[in-house]
Amino acid sequence: MTERSVIIHPPKQRAGRGVWVDGRLVGQARSLGELTTLLNKSGWPGLDEVDVAESPIIEWHGGGPEVWTPWADPWPANPSTAGAKPP
Repeated sequence: MTERSVIIHPPKQRAGRGVWVDGRLVGQARSLGELTTLLNKSGWPGLDEVDVAESPIIEWHGGGPEVWTPWADPWPANPSTAGAKPP
């Protein structure tokens, strides 16, 4: 049986975190919810956000499940500030 892997790369400005499943890039996630959706669509069905945050199989680089931006504040909620640089 082949061992499966999930690697979450460090966050990048406005791009989120790269999500690699079994050696292939499956997308970018900007939240735990987006990551959970990506994993469910990528052959890891039935996971919820708690499963994803606590899974010992998921390898987090550049911060754990609470880190989604390269700066301290969360993603801008207002699209007009999406291009603004973080403080």
